[in-house]
Amino acid sequence: MDKRYQVFVSSTYEDLRDERQEVMQALLELDCIPCGMELFPAADEDQWSLIRRVIDECDYYIIICAGRYGTIGPSGTSYTEMEYRYAIEVGKPTLAFLHKTPQNLPVAKCEQTDDGRVKLQAFRASLGKKLCKFWEGSSELGSVVSRSLVRQIKQSPGIGWVRANSLIDGAAATEVLRLRRQVEELEAKLAASRRSAPPGTEALSQGAEELSIDYHFGSMDGNGQGWTWNLSVDVSWDEIFYDLGPNLIDETSEGALRASMNRMILARSRHQRSEDSRLTGHTRLSGFQIDDHDYQTIKIQLRALGLITKSEKSRSVKDAGTYWTLTPYGDQVLTGLRAIRRDDEESEESGTEDEESREEV
Repeated sequence: MDKRYQVFVSSTYEDLRDERQEVMQALLELDCIPCGMELFPAADEDQWSLIRRVIDECDYYIIICAGRYGTIGPSGTSYTEMEYRYAIEVGKPTLAFLHKTPQNLPVAKCEQTDDGRVKLQAFRASLGKKLCKFWEGSSELGSVVSRSLVRQIKQSPGIGWVRANSLIDGAAATEVLRLRRQVEELEAKLAASRRSAPPGTEALSQGAEELSIDYHFGSMDGNGQGWTWNLSVDVSWDEIFYDLGPNLIDETSEGALRASMNRMILARSRHQRSEDSRLTGHTRLSGFQIDDHDYQTIKIQLRALGLITKSEKSRSVKDAGTYWTLTPYGDQVLTGLRAIRRDDEESEESGTEDEESREEV
């Protein structure tokens, strides 16, 4: 829908006639609707009430400051500063443009009293605390205003004005509103579902329940003879996810996930291996590998529990690999498992990353 943005131009008037005209022209070239004191219609209301109403109707507020402070209002503050303060108060996107060298302006375009100069200096300092641009000639001002406003519109699009014949009728608007609310409700339900376990998972093995995992590795005995071992170790689902989860916070490839499981088996089976008399005197343990059947089972179970999912990140068409990542629910469960609580009671040691994990895998 084609919009026209209304822009309020605030400044002193007599000393900045040419500059204001340049800014007005720049706004018209951007298909904006300029508003300023020279365009105010005659109205049966006091000047300040009219100014506030026009600022309220505008999408953006521009202030130009040069060598004059401006006409003083009843409060002792110039109308220019009053307009600026009001625009800030009501939250209008505001753009300030300060003259680079006000000390070089002709005397006729500068404040004539000490009080006026002091107030002008304080006002410029106030404007300079926010993002502002500097200018010297009227043509430069028009160019700076155009660029700044285009950037502001892209960053913070205003409500704007449209032609009446571009608007949808009342019945269509009601239907659009109903559909929008329906979409918002569905999005809220979807977001809630992503942070809870999928339906039916209560029937699945999880938490402290254990899985017997088969694995194999090689070793060397005291006589230099090589051995191959096929063993199994019982690991709970919480322990499995405790070890694998951090690798999935961003995403991980299929190969990296399998390597993570191998490291988990290496660490989780340490106590079991240390008590196995058959391994006494064996050194150079290597090649720890989880059984492929158990690897696939663990991956599918974590997926069925709603803890992991395939990553949907965009990547090169040449990359045909599979990548895995945490679901929002999985991230929530992992945080509960691994986050350190504030009390002094230390939970059971679940981490298994110790010096054994540095053995060759």
